[in-house]
Amino acid sequence: MAKLNLSLKQIQTLKMTPQLQQAIKMLQMSRLELEEALRFELESNPLLEEMIDTEGGSRIEAQEVEVQVPNHDPEKQQEDFDWDTYFEKDKGRHLMNFAVNDEIYNYENIISTQQTLHEYLIWQAKMMGLNEKDLSLAELLIDYINDDGYLTISLEELSKSENVSVADLDRILRVIQEFDPAGVGARDLKECLIIQAKYLEEDTPDLIRLINDYLPYLEKKQYDVIAKEMGKDVQEIRDLARIITSMDPKPGRAYHVGDTQYVVPDVFVFKVGDDYVISLNEEGLPKLKISHFYKNVVQSDDIKTNEKGTKDFIKEKLNSAIWLIKSLQNRQRTIYRVTEAIMRHQREFLEKGPSALKPLILKDIAMEVGLHESTVSRVTSNKYVYTPQGVFELKYFFNSGITTTSGEGVAAESVKLRIKELISREDPRFPLSDQEIVDRLKAEGIQIARRTVAKYREALKILPSSRRKQTSG
Repeated sequence: MAKLNLSLKQIQTLKMTPQLQQAIKMLQMSRLELEEALRFELESNPLLEEMIDTEGGSRIEAQEVEVQVPNHDPEKQQEDFDWDTYFEKDKGRHLMNFAVNDEIYNYENIISTQQTLHEYLIWQAKMMGLNEKDLSLAELLIDYINDDGYLTISLEELSKSENVSVADLDRILRVIQEFDPAGVGARDLKECLIIQAKYLEEDTPDLIRLINDYLPYLEKKQYDVIAKEMGKDVQEIRDLARIITSMDPKPGRAYHVGDTQYVVPDVFVFKVGDDYVISLNEEGLPKLKISHFYKNVVQSDDIKTNEKGTKDFIKEKLNSAIWLIKSLQNRQRTIYRVTEAIMRHQREFLEKGPSALKPLILKDIAMEVGLHESTVSRVTSNKYVYTPQGVFELKYFFNSGITTTSGEGVAAESVKLRIKELISREDPRFPLSDQEIVDRLKAEGIQIARRTVAKYREALKILPSSRRKQTSG
């Protein structure tokens, strides 16, 4: 007799896709982009309201252990979420308040940023912990990625010109295709969209098939034709199409060099006694809450049957508002956790400055906070932290390491600063050659190749010794 087995299987559906996309996009936003997005949502969603600070003045809440956010079960029904107490303070937790003073926001501490896609990709490659051969291949491939984010040469052509195997190039290209921005390193539009689909965790067979086989139909919005050929409901095709149209066909364009943008910190690190306290900068960000009026409308039975469309509209906006706040909560909590882990690794930097930076790669932080390396990369890009040593982009604290004679690691950034210092003290009549710098560093216990010294010197925009030499008279 046949044996019947009853099993439960958790299946991912498209129902959560818009919220997932929103959470991912919010995580990648700069502070300015976030503020603009929240203001837009406040204007477009009647169920969102801004909480007014009745105490007056801007204050920052800080704590030594974790950011002040509630921890809720993600499987819990949206309707059961207790939004009335969402913004209430946890009276059992000690908080320390710091007024936002003018010193933090003076022009010396507000820095400008401008980075190309190429620079960003090279940085991510160096922070992946690749061996020298693989890093060289990654840099080679990145050199052929254009400003829109696409690889402009075939692997076969590159293999012949550089005498490397196609298999190795393909393996490293797949690593690059996990970099930020999502979709980078693709060879055509289809591959670009498929990479983004996988990043959104929506690599379902139907979505992949739609991208592979029906893009021309999607461009013409022929959803009924697609539905018939795929044997699907038209609304399901519309839902899939909405995912695809929200993707970026030119993922690199966000890094096109334009006007210099000035930034303010997303996070503050203050020294309190012998400890360092981390505080999220909430200045200028609207504090959101759900409108009690509309929430009561949804929960009441006063709306008549012929007004069902109105009630459905309000329910849709309620869900959108709830997920916006959840996405914001997730973004702030993630930035806090990543910053906290970075500062734990770079405590000596907080005390002594850039010369005390320790080697740190994305994997170190990813393992500690339980995130994917690409997520850590996205969190640390365009996010800035105010420290006792100045304002820095979070990704500044990641450095490849150089081994000393004692077996300890020293950050590449620290070595760069030491090279700069040595050159600044040289006799201009007898400038130090790259080999002499190698010898000086070796005497200090830092093992480094001459070509690496040359690369760091060029990065510092310092001329070679032959062009630095000054004759007396």
